[in-house]
Amino acid sequence: MKIKLSNIKDSVNKVRELLKNEKKIPTSLKAAVEVLILLVTVLSNRLNLNSSNSSKSPSMDPNRKRKLKGKGDKKAGGQKGHKGVRLKKFEKPDKIKIIKINKKTLPPGEYKEVGYESRQVVDMEIKRIVIEYRVQVLENEKGKKYVAPFPKEVSTEVQYGNNLKANSVYMSQFQLLPYNRIQDYFSEQMGIPLSSGSIFNFNKKAYDLLEIFDEVAKKKLMKSSIMHADETGININGKRKWLHLASNNLWTYFFPHEKRGSEAMNSIGIIPNFLGILCHDHWKPYYSYKQCLHALCNAHHIRELENAIEMDEQKWAIEMKSLLTEANKEVVNSGGLLSKNRANEYREKYRAILKKANIECPMPPKIPGKRGRIKKTKSRNLLERFIEYENDTLRFMENPVVPFTNNLGENDLRMTKVQQKISGCFRALDGAYIFCRVRGYLSTCRKHGMKAADGLKMLFKGKLPDFIDDS
Repeated sequence: MKIKLSNIKDSVNKVRELLKNEKKIPTSLKAAVEVLILLVTVLSNRLNLNSSNSSKSPSMDPNRKRKLKGKGDKKAGGQKGHKGVRLKKFEKPDKIKIIKINKKTLPPGEYKEVGYESRQVVDMEIKRIVIEYRVQVLENEKGKKYVAPFPKEVSTEVQYGNNLKANSVYMSQFQLLPYNRIQDYFSEQMGIPLSSGSIFNFNKKAYDLLEIFDEVAKKKLMKSSIMHADETGININGKRKWLHLASNNLWTYFFPHEKRGSEAMNSIGIIPNFLGILCHDHWKPYYSYKQCLHALCNAHHIRELENAIEMDEQKWAIEMKSLLTEANKEVVNSGGLLSKNRANEYREKYRAILKKANIECPMPPKIPGKRGRIKKTKSRNLLERFIEYENDTLRFMENPVVPFTNNLGENDLRMTKVQQKISGCFRALDGAYIFCRVRGYLSTCRKHGMKAADGLKMLFKGKLPDFIDDS
């Protein structure tokens, strides 16, 4: 049975009205009923939270349905001017198979060859390649032997090659496959035995080779004009820890830590030395850093406004949601920046909405004799945030580098949640360190236009991409 939120509110209001008018009910019973009403209100509000009105992810929505797009004016298929992608012939095929005409099927006569028609089949071959190095051994007339040196990188009797190591790390750290599935792939597809210890060692080798990247990424982010920050919980051997992110359009840096707040950020060392504009979701510890400007994520604001509309029926929230959405569209259409006059017009509308909101959603009265802070609704807390952090909310209108949302940071962080869903947890903190550094490197490679696989192949050859310059 589905119960609508409006029905619950109506019932709660009726009970409160009856309690208020009923004089014969004992005070203790009234207090007990008030507690029950409070519990019902809290639980009903939680039941109605979803990805559109809170920080819940879409995957947590109960019985979620995909939103059907309305019928548009465009015809189905590719639109005019759209550059399609199709398989094209390769100039240098790897194999050529000649097919000749069976002359018995031809009518009698003299024939000469005048050319050919061709078609190509693009296929793939997965195979093991074993390279054996045989060094020359010479012996002089006295029986003394001289042996040619093996290449420096060939140090044992049998070893794995760099391409195999890069491929293993790619599957583990980029495609997020569990160790046993990587073992199955190498065993079944190429006949190569690979232990879980070897897979870990390849990941650890990549981590060690990326020590320079780690330092360069931190320096680049600290010197950037805009930076996104976020954090998410991770499971390390059954204990809750925190994975922190700092990123921009070109660089990504992850780091695991025991703590979530300022202690972790100080330990990582990026945000305390950052002097640009920090974009985040209003997690309070970010505001302990006064040396930089701040920009708030308006995607979070819109979800919280939706909550205020649905749960608390706040009319001002409808106007504010519309204002922020409209301002963002105009910023995009204007090339990322509004004129000073136009931005001021939006500010005036913004303040007018908040002025009305103060009347519709007033500060709760202090209860005589009750100590401590006054309990506020979520809508009131959101309203006060809009008032106190006006500049940080509207900074996207007047600075072209400031985005409307913190989506870039959240997108960078999202695949770490996928890793947790697949693997469940990191068995040890070392695994989290490896994942964070390698994943940050691969994300950075892609942001610079380099394929993740190519970045790993280069890494195991002892090289780093040109964009990693520690000067």
